[in-house]
Amino acid sequence: MTSSGTGWRATVPSSDAPAILCTGIAVQDIVFRVAQFPAPGGKCMTHEFMVVCGGCAVNAAIAVARLGGRAYYAGPLGSESDSVSNQLMADMARERVDTGGVVRVANATAPVSGIMIDGTGERMIATYRDKRIEAARAADPDALVRDMDLVLADNRFPEFVRPICEAARRRGIPVVMDADRATTENDPLFGIPTHVIFSSECLRGTTGDADLSVGLKRMAPRMGGFAAVSDGAAPVRYLANGDVLTMPVFALDVVDTLAAGDVFHAGIAVGLAEGLDPVTAMRFGAAAAGLKCTRFGGSMGAPQRAEVDAFLAKQT
Repeated sequence: MTSSGTGWRATVPSSDAPAILCTGIAVQDIVFRVAQFPAPGGKCMTHEFMVVCGGCAVNAAIAVARLGGRAYYAGPLGSESDSVSNQLMADMARERVDTGGVVRVANATAPVSGIMIDGTGERMIATYRDKRIEAARAADPDALVRDMDLVLADNRFPEFVRPICEAARRRGIPVVMDADRATTENDPLFGIPTHVIFSSECLRGTTGDADLSVGLKRMAPRMGGFAAVSDGAAPVRYLANGDVLTMPVFALDVVDTLAAGDVFHAGIAVGLAEGLDPVTAMRFGAAAAGLKCTRFGGSMGAPQRAEVDAFLAKQT
C-alpha cells in the first residue's frame, strides 16, 4: 500500500504570497490503478493503491500550497471521533493547508470515494456522503474571508459556500467558482462569483445543451463576470464580449486525470491572485493540471510552482 503521506509537500510560502481560501467538499479518496476497468459483475487486480486527500476544495487547497500560495480550507467534516476526518485534517496540515475553517459535525463521517484509474488515465468514481454534514454552516463567514486575497469555492455544498462567497464579494475579494455539480440554470450561486469555471459535465447537465459553446452563452446572463468551461484534453472555452473563444491545453502523457480539474482551478486562483488576466491565469492552471496528469495519485500528483514555471518557460 502507498500511504496518504507520500508525494511532494508544499514549500513554505512567503509572507507576501496570496492568501486563498478554498471552500467546499473534502473526501478521502481510496484509489486503485488498474490496466482496464472490469466488466459489470467482473473482478480485476490492481497494481497500485493509495489513500489520499480528495474533494474539489481540498485538492485545490493542496495545489494552491504547492503553487506558492497560502492555502486555507473551509468546509464540513465528520465528528471529532471520525477517523476519516481526522486523517484528512492531518494530511492537509502536512501539505501546509490551514484548516481553521473546518466545521466538525457530531455523529457524522467524512465523505469517502472508491476510485479506479485505468491504463489511459481515465477514472471511475463511487462516493459515499453522510447527509448529516450537509447541514453544516460556517459560524462567521466574514471572519473567514477577512484576510484573503481570493476565494475558490466548489458547488458541492452550496448552502455552506454561499455565505462565504457573499462575504468575500462584499469586501471586494474575487471569487472563483468551480461549477462541478450540475444544478439549475437559475441557481443563485452563479450570480455571486467574479469568475465561474464549469466542468463540461456540469454545464451540459445544467443547461441540457450538448454544445458547450451554446451552453456557455445560455448561462452568460446569469453570471456577473468571467465564464469558461473545461473539457478534458479539449481546448478550454471562454466568453469574451459575447463571443466564445478557445484556449488550447497542453498535450502530455496521461497517467491519472484524478484531481486534474481541481489543480486547474487552483492554478487559475493563484494566477488571478497574483494579478494575471483570466486567460493567462487559465494557461498557468492548464500547465499545472497537465503536469498533474503525468503522475498517479490524485492530489498527490499536484506539481510544485518551480515545475510549472519551468514547463511554461519551455513553451513557445
